[in-house]
Amino acid sequence: MTTSKEFSACIAHYDPNALPVEAAQDIVRQWAMPRAGDAQVERVGLRDALGRVLAEDVISPIDVPAFDNSAMDGYAFAGAALSHGGDTLDLTVAGTALAGRPFESTPGTDQCVRIMTGALIPPGCDTVVPQELVTREGAAIRFSTATLHVGQNRRLAGEDLAKGKPALLAGRIVRASDLGLLASLGIGEVCVRKRLTVAFFSTGDELRSVGDTLSPGSVYDSNRYTLFAMLERLGVETVDLGIVRDDRTSLDRALRHATESADVVISSGGVSVGDADFTRELMNLLGDVAFWKIAMRPGRPLAFGRLWSGERAGTGKSALFFGLPGNPVAVMATFYFIVREALLAMSGAARQPLTVIRAIAAEPIRKRAGRTEFQRGIATRDDDGRFRAVTTGPQGSGVLSSMSEANCFIVLEHARGDIDAGDEVEIVPFDGLI
Repeated sequence: MTTSKEFSACIAHYDPNALPVEAAQDIVRQWAMPRAGDAQVERVGLRDALGRVLAEDVISPIDVPAFDNSAMDGYAFAGAALSHGGDTLDLTVAGTALAGRPFESTPGTDQCVRIMTGALIPPGCDTVVPQELVTREGAAIRFSTATLHVGQNRRLAGEDLAKGKPALLAGRIVRASDLGLLASLGIGEVCVRKRLTVAFFSTGDELRSVGDTLSPGSVYDSNRYTLFAMLERLGVETVDLGIVRDDRTSLDRALRHATESADVVISSGGVSVGDADFTRELMNLLGDVAFWKIAMRPGRPLAFGRLWSGERAGTGKSALFFGLPGNPVAVMATFYFIVREALLAMSGAARQPLTVIRAIAAEPIRKRAGRTEFQRGIATRDDDGRFRAVTTGPQGSGVLSSMSEANCFIVLEHARGDIDAGDEVEIVPFDGLI
């Protein structure tokens, strides 16, 4: 089992108090391994498979399509007739083939079969002429041969998916289109990984739950609702432990309970250097700490490591721990750029990097070199197809409204300084993410 002491040898510029974001991500990847064992796999029906992670490859039991069929409405005939010469071809209609109602006879060399999309290609036929290219008079049709070739407009058996070949690979998160694919193969159940369990809570004597009356100096706890929503989007099981007060006993109890009941524990608040922040003390007692701070804005105070539920580190059940900052925007930024990938990996999902798009800064952006910044931005697309991005204004990590106004993160690299209008920047769109 890897410990934090081993990281200094394998991570460049290792500093548990001020890691570059990329180094922090590397460390998290080393610890966030898929859960092993048959107990982590279950078989579910298709409708329960949506959003789940496939535990094994799905092998197609049939060819798709199962037979040669027509790609469009038209007339099926033997393509050899195209080589007989002439600019046009005259054929007699011998019958009709419908989807589910095939024409079973073999038409003659001067005959064709009226055919609908998806219908079985009749015996002896291998080519379909679209109906819009045909002139029909009674039982006779005529069409130009100039744009046709043998085999055109025919879908071959197994063309989409061959029998015995993988249809979906292990690690895939099942999407709506995948359910349709599985149903088309006659597969009613699949093996998926059991959902990852994530326990989360907020810390702070100043926090109040929604519905409570605010007293002087108190604020409503928004972070638990944000965390719940982000976790739901990842398809994990959630355990909401509520608000934990700023005292050592309460936090100790919460961390042990969370570790006992979950695979991953996420807290918000209580990882700075205030007099009432006991997380660091307890982490040193109950766990193994990889880092406390990262060179990131927002989100500098961020703890990561492993907790145990026993009386000391290394005893009892273990869980990974992410101690996120208390500021709302910092919670979202650290979740998407540090936590998200770890949860997907532990769920057994194939790696899914965030979508990154190149854009032009439409205004100057202040940036201090020596840290990675994730500024809230609004990206638009010009007539020339290029994206242009502006910030939402003040970038304080407590300005939660800026996340609602924004449609992307503007990602400013560690070594970069101020950005001039017209410079290229990277953006991570919120669409499909938040």
